[in-house]
Amino acid sequence: MNIVVCVKQVPDTWSERTLRESDSTLDRDAADAVINELDEYAIEEGLRLAEAHGGEVTILSMGPDRATEAIRKALSMGADKAVHLVDDALAGSDLLGTSAALAAVLGQIGFDLVILGSESTDARTGALPAMLAERLGVPQLSYASKVEVDGSAISIHRLADYGYDTVEATLPAVVSVVEKINEPRYPTFKGIMAAKKKPVQTMSLADAGIDPATVGLANAASEVTGWAKRPPRQAGTIVTDEGDGGAKAAGFLAERKFI
Repeated sequence: MNIVVCVKQVPDTWSERTLRESDSTLDRDAADAVINELDEYAIEEGLRLAEAHGGEVTILSMGPDRATEAIRKALSMGADKAVHLVDDALAGSDLLGTSAALAAVLGQIGFDLVILGSESTDARTGALPAMLAERLGVPQLSYASKVEVDGSAISIHRLADYGYDTVEATLPAVVSVVEKINEPRYPTFKGIMAAKKKPVQTMSLADAGIDPATVGLANAASEVTGWAKRPPRQAGTIVTDEGDGGAKAAGFLAERKFI
């Protein structure tokens, strides 16, 4: 089975994230960069499916040169190879451009199953898996907390407020996963050393046959029209207990409609 896991490098959620004054895009150089957390669950699920059914796992990432850090970590977890779509013209691409670019690469490298995290921590739209499935013309199985493959049939448990729904389709397909699906493995020293020798194919827009007029900030269908820096955190209210501390705390909460 040919499994492709889409991986995005994002600013660490523990870092201070800012937008650029010049174009209102995320300043990715101002924060530490890591693999998108939910993509680690996607990598783990891809590895488990390959171990159970045979085949290989390919990592696909779109991003600047720095994204090789995330790619190497994914390879050190056990993926077999990677494809890195990197081109200056991709900077500032919105969901439409990103999905078009990734779909073009997937059309070239081929796949039986594409796995993604259900959302990225920098944008949190959760729309990329659906857009990618639409462009590829294959079924989408979203918010999977469990994935089962039997030949060309695939089924998932889709997370819901009341439990889960069972959704079935046939391969090829696109699956997005949630954090409850598994526990991602840690890269071992052996895996880290092996990752250095695994093939990483670098592709440009021209290599992937992507029209530059469909990607990049200038061609984005959405834009940030205004933003402001988060105001400084204000000091909290101190309640001094003089025998009536409970009443004071309750009054404070009631005033703010917490109780």
